[in-house]
Amino acid sequence: MGAAALGLALAAAALALDRLDRAYPPPLGNVAGISPEVVDRKGALLRVYAAPDGRWRLKAEIDKLDPQFLEMLVAYEDRRFWSHAGVDPIALARAALQLAGNGRVVSGGSTLSMQIARLIEPREERSISAKLRQIARALQIERRLSKHEILELYLTLAPYGGNLEGVRAASLAWFGKEPQKLTLSEAALLVALPQSPEARRPDRHPTAAKSARDRVLARMAKAGVIAEGEVERASTFQIAAKRLAMPAFAAHLADAALRAAPGKLRHQFLLDRGVQASLEAVALESARRLGAKVSVAMIMADAQTGEVLAKVGSADYFDAGRAGWIDMSVAQRSPGSTLKPFIYGLAVEDGLIMQETMIEDRPGNFHGYRPRNFDMAYQGDVSVRQALQMSLNVPAIRLLDAIGPARLVSRMRRAGVELKLPPGEAPGLAIGLGGAGLTLEGLVQLYTSLANRGRAMALRYAPDAEPPAQAAAAVLSPQATWQIADMLAGVAPPEGAPRLGIAYKTGTSYGYRDAWAVGYDGRHVLGVWVGRPDGGSVPGLTGYLAAAPILFEAFSRAGIGVTPLPRAPAGAVRLAAAELPASLRRFSSSFGAPIPGAPTEPAPEIVFPPEGARIDVGFAEGAGQGPLALKIIGGRAPFRWLANGRPLAESFRRRSASWMPDSSGASTLTVIDAAGRAASVRVFLE
Repeated sequence: MGAAALGLALAAAALALDRLDRAYPPPLGNVAGISPEVVDRKGALLRVYAAPDGRWRLKAEIDKLDPQFLEMLVAYEDRRFWSHAGVDPIALARAALQLAGNGRVVSGGSTLSMQIARLIEPREERSISAKLRQIARALQIERRLSKHEILELYLTLAPYGGNLEGVRAASLAWFGKEPQKLTLSEAALLVALPQSPEARRPDRHPTAAKSARDRVLARMAKAGVIAEGEVERASTFQIAAKRLAMPAFAAHLADAALRAAPGKLRHQFLLDRGVQASLEAVALESARRLGAKVSVAMIMADAQTGEVLAKVGSADYFDAGRAGWIDMSVAQRSPGSTLKPFIYGLAVEDGLIMQETMIEDRPGNFHGYRPRNFDMAYQGDVSVRQALQMSLNVPAIRLLDAIGPARLVSRMRRAGVELKLPPGEAPGLAIGLGGAGLTLEGLVQLYTSLANRGRAMALRYAPDAEPPAQAAAAVLSPQATWQIADMLAGVAPPEGAPRLGIAYKTGTSYGYRDAWAVGYDGRHVLGVWVGRPDGGSVPGLTGYLAAAPILFEAFSRAGIGVTPLPRAPAGAVRLAAAELPASLRRFSSSFGAPIPGAPTEPAPEIVFPPEGARIDVGFAEGAGQGPLALKIIGGRAPFRWLANGRPLAESFRRRSASWMPDSSGASTLTVIDAAGRAASVRVFLE
């Protein structure tokens, strides 16, 4: 009967304790807020924000912490951690004997679970009743959390001096790195700090911090956790005497993410922290060289995927003198001459010009619009290649007048890029020289087409972001795109910059308010804007002198290397001036109108193949390749045909001809009559 009664009593006691445990659970839900963090594509920390209570408190994850540090922590704080149930009777008994023998507390006997109990229910007094409450809470915590969860919670909440809590915040503040791979000296300091975080703060009490670290090292050697010979070597390292700032990369993008999802603790972007850090350093150094109130913005993107690798909204987010809080990568500014490559590309695509076509650089009147060159000088007759490389204004407007401003705007819309025009105003010739608003973000998206065989990619910042419908839209034909890259790659680098093998274009807005440079290789596009956020003029600020050097320095320091520009696609060739047909040797602003004395027959029109047709000419496996018939109506003989910008071997007096294609895929066919009038179609050959 006695044994049965004892069993019932124990069962009743266990049930009562269980009910008490459920009725008064540990306040794990009251754990202080965690710091929101922003990470790059690989999970590297870009920016961290203080928790709502003003403390830096980052969530710890065991598999991302230095294993030797964890081993030292458990050996120093709670060596039976993995085997006890929240309370270590041996440690408590030792603490009680030391208290009785010395008349003071020598060691507390607290386990890591008991320390968590103290952290989530802080109490000022150190008494027997407080210790008993910690013991009870520790037992409750062990019932609810695994050992790994307990260790993670402790390393998230443990104090490390000032407003630093948790091992990650401490490692970032004292060592400038995540605690994934620590030196022995660093690991020992992080073990020592939580016992007396204020008295051992390295920035205020370096001697005390060093002594505490050395005691940990000695004890670890005695316990066999580290080798005796390592203690002396690790003890020679100096203690970090300065607290470092928390990471604050991509500040504008991070702020926007927090505003969009304020309750989310982890935000991930496709940025590359190494590239981002390098470009931010270049922006800051460059802005300081250029003078007060000047800011710099940059965006680097992968042209084949649209993924943004780095976005710098300003030279220094925290510099009020430069209005660093303003994200200039999304500000509408005049793009200067940066749209000229697309004007030339459309003219090449239409068969109006080739690289060695001569064009006039003389004052002109275009329906009342009288553009002037930047330096107020004129070159006379120049080749198209020279005109683009020298960024001459008048030739660009002659070409824009021929292709039409609305067509340029339409192609930009294909890339998902909108020019900002005055309300109710139609696109005019002035847009070719920067007479409209455009963001750096939009400009980089537009230039992805030049690095991606004519197809633009929508910029993407987040891994889960879906590209909009206009992604991979055709802005220019592959042949025209190659011609533009071939010309821009020949532009000389700014003084002192290395030849990187990139194609680039600069631009300067009216009044020296904005300086631009956009460059690309075979994979990446980098856009640079320089100016004052308030729109003020900066005398002498030009794209070539201010933005281009930054472009080349940023490309060099980004750490991604330079991918060679794409090879010429089928049909794209650079013809010498002597090889050009007569109609392409000189561009005339009267292109499209009958020449004096010419008959009044209509302009030529290609009736076969029709625009956008898919035509089987025998490229399929096992089939014999055949010629493609070409037919036109209208126009004046003789007729000159161009296939992908390359003239056919002979001219034709009849309105029918044939062409033997040399490759499948997209092709552009152009016919030019004796009056210089042209028509073009794009087809897909199979």
